[in-house]
Formats: sequence, structure tokens, C-alpha cells
Amino acid sequence: MTDLEADLRKAVRGEVGFDVTSRALVTMDASNYRRVPLGVVAPRDADDVAAVLEVCRTHGVPVVPRGGGTSIAGQATGTGVVLDFTRHMNRVLALDPEARTAVVQPGLVLDRLQDAAAPHGLRFGPDPSTHSRCTLGGMIGNNSCGSHSVAWGTTADSVAELDVVTARGQRLRLGQEWAGAPTGLRELVDGELARLRTGFPELPRRISGYALDALLPEHRADVARSFCGSEGTLGVLTEAVVRLVEAPRARALAVLGYADEGAAAEAAAGLLVHRPLTVEGMAADLVPSTAALPRGGAWLFVETGGSSEGEARARAEDIVRAADVLDALVVTDPAGQRALWRIREDASGTATRMPDGSEAWPGWEDCAVPPQRLGAYLRDFRGLLVSHGLKGTPYGHFGDGCIHVRIDFDLLTGPGIARFRRFSEELADLVAAHGGSLSGEHGDGQARAELLPRMYGEEMVALFERAKGIWDPDDLLNPGMLVRPAPLDTNLRFSVLPREPVEVAFGYPADGGDFSAAVRRCVGVAKCRTTSASGSAVMCPSFRATGEEAHSTRGRARLLHEMLAGEAGGLVTDGWRSEEVREALDLCLSCKGCRTDCPVGVDMATYKAEFLHHHYAGRRRPAAHHSMGRLPMWLRGVDRMRAAAVVNALASVRPLAAVAKRLGGIAPERRIPKVATETFSRWWDRRTARGAGGEPVILWPDTFTEHLSPSVGQAAVRVLEAAGLRVVLPPTVHLEKAPVGDGRTVALDPVSLLRGRGRVCCGLTYVSTGQLDRARKVLRRTLDLMAPVLETSAPVVVLEPSCAAALRTDLPELLHDDPRAARLASRVLTFAEALEQLAPGWRPPALDRPVAGQTHCHQHAVLGDTADRRLREAAGLTGDLAGGCCGLAGNFGFEEGHFEVSRACAEDQLLPSVRQAPESAVVLADGFSCRTQLEQLAGVRGRHLAEVLAEALRRGEGAEGVGGP
Repeated sequence: MTDLEADLRKAVRGEVGFDVTSRALVTMDASNYRRVPLGVVAPRDADDVAAVLEVCRTHGVPVVPRGGGTSIAGQATGTGVVLDFTRHMNRVLALDPEARTAVVQPGLVLDRLQDAAAPHGLRFGPDPSTHSRCTLGGMIGNNSCGSHSVAWGTTADSVAELDVVTARGQRLRLGQEWAGAPTGLRELVDGELARLRTGFPELPRRISGYALDALLPEHRADVARSFCGSEGTLGVLTEAVVRLVEAPRARALAVLGYADEGAAAEAAAGLLVHRPLTVEGMAADLVPSTAALPRGGAWLFVETGGSSEGEARARAEDIVRAADVLDALVVTDPAGQRALWRIREDASGTATRMPDGSEAWPGWEDCAVPPQRLGAYLRDFRGLLVSHGLKGTPYGHFGDGCIHVRIDFDLLTGPGIARFRRFSEELADLVAAHGGSLSGEHGDGQARAELLPRMYGEEMVALFERAKGIWDPDDLLNPGMLVRPAPLDTNLRFSVLPREPVEVAFGYPADGGDFSAAVRRCVGVAKCRTTSASGSAVMCPSFRATGEEAHSTRGRARLLHEMLAGEAGGLVTDGWRSEEVREALDLCLSCKGCRTDCPVGVDMATYKAEFLHHHYAGRRRPAAHHSMGRLPMWLRGVDRMRAAAVVNALASVRPLAAVAKRLGGIAPERRIPKVATETFSRWWDRRTARGAGGEPVILWPDTFTEHLSPSVGQAAVRVLEAAGLRVVLPPTVHLEKAPVGDGRTVALDPVSLLRGRGRVCCGLTYVSTGQLDRARKVLRRTLDLMAPVLETSAPVVVLEPSCAAALRTDLPELLHDDPRAARLASRVLTFAEALEQLAPGWRPPALDRPVAGQTHCHQHAVLGDTADRRLREAAGLTGDLAGGCCGLAGNFGFEEGHFEVSRACAEDQLLPSVRQAPESAVVLADGFSCRTQLEQLAGVRGRHLAEVLAEALRRGEGAEGVGGP
């Protein structure tokens, strides 16, 4: 233990982390930069903050305050001690509806303040797109803005008073009329009044530099306001009094379509006279699908408010009439508005991939110019990109003249980094020529501070240095930011990564087969740190359960980044054998939620499987990998021996079950599911009734349907046949040609007979436990069995969502060298998709009942649930299913040590949705894991949609008398 660490542990009550994991998690923010700290402290209160500063000052070690870590300029990273305010100092301390103020701690997430203010009809005005995870301290440090700044301004406009601790331990309460000003600050300002009155550009989004003009007499010498945007370089914030605004009772969203971004930019300033709440702009390049948007190549999102829906709509329609648009759409439905806003909010992540799949990076994320000059600035900006051979897609706060853009800089090679510098210097000159600010929202950090003289001139920057010296004479706080900055082309996060692709098992087709490129996808926008899932979102259930950065998608990506860096400067130096990485990945549920919910498509489930594959190569695996990872093998053995009844009887004896669970690495809190005494295939073989003729539909007998819940398969057969489809099962022997007749009659050759019977398998359990060699073997055998089927056009219907997802994604990515894998993946249909596509004229029985339950996480992330929604609607099953993950997630919730997290995940959305459902509700759970979790934690029987429909068909009933859950 170092002297610094020991002294900190003695001095503070909060957590002190000098271990590899604690440090790795904060090496980066959402910028291009990486700095490795000595340690991390999570202070409990202002006393802890003061103690940390005293210890670090004694040791000559810098201190960096950090909130959500979503800063885009590098200011939330540091080489000394990082203060993490999110763990303890994260509360609303008081809220006064009459005064419209709130007292908050720096680690409070913005959405939690909005939740507290909403019952009083109030809200905090600024709202960055990262509102679900950014903190008030970070917003004050960066002077953040968000989409509503045309109505409510920047964070500085909403700050009343600030409590800060200076680097030398002085506690100050900052306010107006020089309240809390450190000694010497007033004298500095009094001697530079003329420069301060003329040296700052006039525009709504001027964030760069120190806001020393807020200290002018005509601005009431507002020390708190001048502190905003100082990026942790002047003092450490411990508490803030912030102003709230009245939230409109109703809102309308006008989406205005224009031919291109230039036309949208030219129009934005003219809309401000109508006093909208937002004027946001984005182009088609950033929109996955324009289906929900009006006609055009670029759009303005203009929000209006009112005391009623009618008033808000009328104001929006006034704006549509006043705007010269190609097309327009006005939305008053809150759900519809949220869906549209999600497109805009995800742009900070989706912009990191160009339309051709190449990478794009921040660095010039938020320059701002006067709104009236935005169109001209964008034309010059586009010209500068072309001259440097670069590409980028601007979007952002058009009404404020603030543009976000990610650019396809090459930050991996010397020539590419040199071009990055040349472009940065020329763009800084261009912004200054248009009367703009290098930063309009995210601060200067390391990305832009070096270029501040091009905007302000050398004398104003020298004044900034003098102000820094008054606040922090020892240069203890976040050195290298704003004044005396580090060069913008140093400390780049990619410099430590390997230049050649590492050898991996998966194909990573979206990343050119390069695992490093896949890990680089995580840019740090931290949508995975959202503390409450909304709608159908899944990511990241383990973070919501623990609140620990290490259990977020971003945290795991950071550790993988350090692992890949290895001896080149990474914190993790033992590569695939790293215990730190294994521990962080241990609580990853492999729900695949990040594959869809992460704006840049990080797929941590695949990364986890890859890591486990290498980590345990040639080593003893955990017992759970053998007991549950090889579940298909064990269940087939039970079936061959006709031992299901015996296994169930033994599992019901508690002492025997306890021994089995201990040997199998199974959580003692879990009950072992019963094995079906008759498998689905055996039921099929003895079945005499057959469906209609016609082209066959292959019904996939996945492990769960086959051995654990054959009733789902039986129900699906009944429904599919009722819809006029001919159901057959996959071959169980290697065939020379496709099945004929009833789907069971085959032409056998002698070699096929010698090979014996086999079963198709998606390999899911092997993949999820990282047994990728075994998974490949199983999948190749499956492709051999399916070869004659793949020569036909027969679709493959898969009832278990996780198995369908494995076939759609894991199969072609793991067997990327076998063209049959892609062919099989393209044939996979869910139950609802099969009915919609193959029997479009069929109508399900009318049930007319509400539903409860949860959309399977793999369904949400990989398969999509549009067809399921339409099928439920056609059957009169009303209401929406919850999002999130059930928490069982295949083997995860059964593994020893995971039970509490598994239960917490279920309590996030699934169990509350079932408890709150009316008695008449049908509890739907298409996944075996989901059904098992419901049964074991809530005593509720969930059913597959096929079972619900089959029961209604059997009884021949509509709305009345259908059996409940």
C-alpha cells in the first residue's frame, strides 16, 4: 500500500480504491483521451472532500472531480486521485416548490432531480441528451445546456448558490455580489473591466474559457455563475442551490422536414420569435429509419408548450405554417414524442459510426456560432471537411447555433493524428471568424483548451491563468485543462491498443473482424448507466441492480480496453487470464440488451463469451459451465435412459438436491426445474393427427421446448396447423436429400444409418459459458443435419427467443467461414413472425384480455417484437409488456453467487408488472427463463403466446372462459 493510499484511508470515511479495476473504470470519459489515475475516492460528504484535498496537497498529487463521466473533451480524467461523487453524494437534499429551488449534491443524476420536481409541476431547465446518467456536478462543471436551452438557457442560468472547497481547504459559498469570492479575485476583475466587457463573443452558447464576465458589476458580480464551466479546475463542488422552472402542462412536437441540413440551419433562427422550447436539427445520415419522420433529408424538432394539449398543438401548428418546409408532422401523444426524441438523443452514439461503418470520433463535438450565422458556418465547415478528406454528420441545437459532429479522424496512425491537429487548428480559426465559441456545451477540456488563444487572444488567456492562480495557486485541481493545457494530440485513448487484430473466435463482421475495433465502439456516452429502464429498454440490468460502474456495459468495455492495451501501457497486464476482467464480466447476464439499446451497438454478451473462451482455455472451468453449459447433453442423456421421473424424484429430496446443486455450481436458493417425462419429439413421434399439406414449416425443437416445456411445442403445432401450415421437425440423421411426404419419411444411405440419430442445437448454452470450440462443433453438426433443408426454401420457426437469437446472430458470427450458417440464420422466424408472414390471412381467436409480463430480452435486442405486438392486438390481448431482463437469463440466475442480483433484476420491471396486473390478465413469458423466474420468485405461471392461443382454439372460445395464468 502506498503512503498516499494509506493516508487517504485514514483520512476519509468513503471508499478508497487503488486497485486495477477501480482505476481502469475512470481512465476515460466520453472523449478521445485516456489518463491513468493513481486511485479513486468516493467521498461521503464535504468533510471527506476537504480531507482528500489536504492529503493530496501534502503529497503533491492532483485531484479531478468526476460525475457521470460523460464529458466529451477529456476533463473527467486525470493522473492523480479521481473523486467519484456518484456513489454517496448523489441526493436531493431539499426542494422548495414555492421558491422554485432545490438543494442538490454533485453526484445527483439529472433525471432524479426531474423526478423529485415533477410532482410540483417543476423541472430543471437544462437537459443534455445524457439526462438519464449525467450528474448536476458535471453539468455545473461543464455549464451544460441540452435541447431546451432556447427556452431555459444553460446550467449557469439555473444556478443560485454553490458550496465549494478550494484546493487549500477553504470552504466557500458562492453567490452574487462577490459572495464567496477568494481573496484577490475582485481586484483582478476591477483591474480588467474594459477587457472583460469587450473580450467575450455575444452568443447564447459561449461555454469556452472562464466566465469572468459574470463578475462584472452590471452582472451583479455573480461568483457562482462565473464558477460554472470551470471543469473542476477552480474548486470542488460539494452542494448546489439550483433554480427550477415551471414545466408546461402539455407539449407538442413539430417535426419539420427540409431538403438538407443547410436549409434546416437557415430556417432555425427564424423560428425563435415563436418562443419554442426546442429547435433541434439532424440529418438523415443519423436516422436508422426515416419511416416515422416527415418527408425530407433533414429535420428540425421544434417543441412547444401550453396549458393544454390544444394550446400546445396550436402553437406547434403556428410554427408549421410559418416555416418553409417540405413536409411536417405534429405529435401530441407523449409516447410518440418520446419515440421521436429517442432518435435525436441517441445521435451522440449513432454518430460514432459513419453510414459505411467506419469509425468517427468526438473532438469537435459542440462548436457554437450566433444562430443567424449557422447556415453560413455549416457551409464553411463542410468545405473544411472536404479539404481534409474527412467526413462527419452535423446535428444538434440549431436554435442556439450549436453543432455536434463526430468526424472520421484516423487517431491510430501518426499521419492521421497529424491531420487531426491541422484540422483542429483550422476549424478553431473558422469558428472564431464566425464570432463563435470553440465549445458550446461540453467544455474545452484537453480537446480545445490549447486553441483558446485563437478564440480569445493571448492576453485574455493570460487573464484566465491569473484567475486560476487565485483559486488554485498550487495547480492541484485538474491540471492540464483550460489553462496551461496538455496538447490536444497527446493522451489519446487509442495509442495503447494493438495495431494488429488479436486472434478471436467470433467474426465481428461489423468491425472488420477486429476485436479491438469492437471494444473501441464504447465511446463512453454511458446510456448503460441509466438507473431506471424506460419502455421496452433492457440495458443494463446488472448496473441497475448493483449501481456499480464495473457492472455496466461501459465499465466492462473499459476493462477490456485496458486488457487489450496490456504491456503497452494498460492497467490489465495478464491478458485473457485477467481476474479483474473476469470478475467484471461475471455479473453480465448476456441479455444482449446493449446490442440494441447502446447507441453504438456494443455487444457485451459476445465479448463475454469471447473472453471466457480464452480465459479458460486449457484450464479448469467452473462447475456451472459443465452442469448448465452442457445442459443439452445432460438432458439428452436423461431422455435416452428414460430417467426423467427418477431425476425429478431425486431433485425433490432436499438433501440430495443440495448436494447436486453444490456439485453443479448452482445457487442453493434455486429449485431444480423438472424434466419432462415425455419430450416434445417423443410426443411428435406418437402423434397421429397431421396438419394440412403444402410447403413444410420446420419447427425447431430447442433444448428447453424439447426437455423442459414440451407443452409450448405442442401448443405451437396446434396453432400453426390451425393457420394452415404443415409442420415438420428437423432431420435427426444426415440425409442425402430433403424429407418427403409427411416430413418424417426420408431416403437413408448406409453411412447415415451408421452415424445414428442426432439433434439440432443452437449452441446457446455453450456460447453463453464461453465454450466456443464445443459450440462450433455442435453448430457444424447442426448445419450438417440441416443441409438438405437449406437446399429448400422452408422457413425455420424457433419458439424459444434466446435460441432464435443465437441462430440469428451467434451462429453466423461464430461460423463466419461457413456459408450455410448465414443461410440458416436468414431462415429463422419467431412464432409470431411465422404466422404473420406464412399465414397472413389467418386470424387468431379473440381473447379480449389484458396482458402482463415482459418482452424477452433477446427478443428485444435481436429479433424484434413488432410481429408479436400485432399478433397480440389481433387476438385482443391489450396492453404493453414490460422491458428489462427477467434476471434468470439462462444459466446466469442459476449460478452460485448470482441469486441476489438475479432477483434484483426481476424486481426492476418484471415482478412489479405482474403484481400490478389485474386478475384477468394473461401473464405472457415466451422464454423458459422468464417463466422459471416468475414461478420461483412470484409463484406465477407465465405462458408462451402459443400456449395462450392454443388453449383458446381448444376451447373454441373467444373473450369468455379462457383459462387464466
